[in-house]
Amino acid sequence: MIKMVAGTFTGSVIYSHAVPAILGFTGLILLCNGMMDDKRDQVLAGLGLFFAAGLLPFIILPLILGI
Repeated sequence: MIKMVAGTFTGSVIYSHAVPAILGFTGLILLCNGMMDDKRDQVLAGLGLFFAAGLLPFIILPLILGI
């Protein structure tokens, strides 16, 4: 039982803190790089990653926590 709680806690911390930070930072880098180089594909990819970083925890965490 304790291992299951520890695994759920670890998974929830990863998906609520680590993954959004990585996706958000990567999205901002792509967004800035695409704007500077006038590459629309990079801007759209950066925008998509940035929004995914904000919305992903609300989609994945209820599945992990069983809410």
